[in-house]
Amino acid sequence: MNLFSEFLQVIREAVSAAAAEQGVAQPLDFSRVTAEPPRDASHGDISTNAAMVLNKAFGQPPRALAEAIAMRLRGHPEIDMVEIAGPGFINLRLKSSVWPRVLTAVLALGEAYGRSRLGGGKKANVEYVSANPTGPLHVGHVRGAVFGDALAQLLVESGYEVTREYYINDAGAQVDVLARSAFLRYLEALGEPIGEIPSGLYPGSYLKPVGEALAAAFGPSLKDMPEADWLPVVRARTMEMMMALIREDLAALNIRQEVFFSEKSLHDSGEVAETIADLRARGHVYQGKLPPPKGELPEDWEDREQTLFRATDFGDDIDRPLLKSDGSYTYFASDVAYSRNKIRRGYKELIYVLGADHGGYVKRLEAVAAALAGRGTVDVIVRLCQLVKLYRAGEPVRMSKRAGEFVTLRDVVDEVGPDVVRFMMLFRKNEAPLDFDFAKVTEQSKDNPVFYVQYAHARTCSVMRNAAEEGFRPADSPDFTLLADEAERGIMRRIAEYPRLVEAAATAHEPHRVAFYLFELAGDFHALWNKGKDSPQLRFILKDDVNLTTTRLAFLRAIRYVLANGLRILGVRPAEEM
Repeated sequence: MNLFSEFLQVIREAVSAAAAEQGVAQPLDFSRVTAEPPRDASHGDISTNAAMVLNKAFGQPPRALAEAIAMRLRGHPEIDMVEIAGPGFINLRLKSSVWPRVLTAVLALGEAYGRSRLGGGKKANVEYVSANPTGPLHVGHVRGAVFGDALAQLLVESGYEVTREYYINDAGAQVDVLARSAFLRYLEALGEPIGEIPSGLYPGSYLKPVGEALAAAFGPSLKDMPEADWLPVVRARTMEMMMALIREDLAALNIRQEVFFSEKSLHDSGEVAETIADLRARGHVYQGKLPPPKGELPEDWEDREQTLFRATDFGDDIDRPLLKSDGSYTYFASDVAYSRNKIRRGYKELIYVLGADHGGYVKRLEAVAAALAGRGTVDVIVRLCQLVKLYRAGEPVRMSKRAGEFVTLRDVVDEVGPDVVRFMMLFRKNEAPLDFDFAKVTEQSKDNPVFYVQYAHARTCSVMRNAAEEGFRPADSPDFTLLADEAERGIMRRIAEYPRLVEAAATAHEPHRVAFYLFELAGDFHALWNKGKDSPQLRFILKDDVNLTTTRLAFLRAIRYVLANGLRILGVRPAEEM
């Protein structure tokens, strides 16, 4: 049930009736017509811009068209008042009978309230984290991991067929560096002195278990081999253990991706070569020179003829090299093959969650998809996550005992728990920097959003338990017309907004909107709770009024469903007691 979708249809019918009466050509383009809560609640329950976006089709001023539409809306059985505001907005106030209908729908739908068919089963691939497998995940990965996971669930709730994917960068030079670093730890495990870790290798103690595992599996047999012989063996075992570590880190945040896709597999299967040949056959690859980059030339820049992808034909700033001077493929060539692989798997929406320093990837990813699938065939959506700064009571947190150089994801999760981390990472828009203070996120106050929302859910559970002890249970057929206080009606209005909010968040690919909504709903609920302290008739359990008590318990159940449904999207487990 989506109240705003229902009334959007009512508005469209009113517009169509006005068009028929005035002889306006139909069908009209309703794509920009909205029905949404007005910014100021005193203006009504629903506001529409219909007259302002359709006035040209009618050939009349917006306010004149608004009056024609309003005239047809005034006779609707669930509309109490219609007003025209400003340049032509139409504000509707609904009859009080609407809100009980919303609550009845919430109780009937339960966990399904807020789900929709918005995506129509469209296949979407959400790729997130995709950190180099050279060590444990650090705090810089946390935000993208949580954002990507919540976005994937948001799309699932909105009717998309979603795959959560991790791209393993296991074909680059950093993997060989990792293997050499692990080999040192292998020698250490055999009892040989290794001294200080040489510059350029990974010094983290997390590689010690890898060295010990290599020693247990191979004994001293590797140490006298030439590097060309031991490197592939050590690399394979190290990669296996690093990816197991990364999976454990993600599981600690309740993240479980369905697909872990190997970059190396693209090379081994010949897909990179096939992709370049495919693009060349279409005329999208050529031999040429790139102009020197502006400013100071990088040390590795070469003025030479290269194999280039015509990225500028598809909106990119420059054409992109596919081969290095030594004949090996560029990292971009792997990206192109990976995009082709996704498209061949049938995905129509390719979503990438990247760090803020990857802004330059947006145009090239869009160009690749357009070249491979045709313009407008596959949607490419890139979301960039800004940095997270860690604090403890206002003081910056820097070091990690485990890694030596950075704060790990597990450091954060182990201290405050996955639910706190997930909610707080989503309580700010992904494009804005985020300060995470260990002291503040564990405070039990309104200033701590995760506590505030979880406490609302826990309070509903507490009342239900207390009511059960008193012999009360939620009414099977509650009479919600008994809930006449404005605080109660305000919560009903907020609950009615939830399905529209979820659809809007999914369309914008912005899961933080759900976190903001939950904070507002929690605020409404806590306000009603506090009001009951001063007005006993507003308390949830009234021993001398069974009908009102059981109705309020049903109301609580509806509130609890919405809080839990929203938290499910964020991947946060609702607290039942605190």
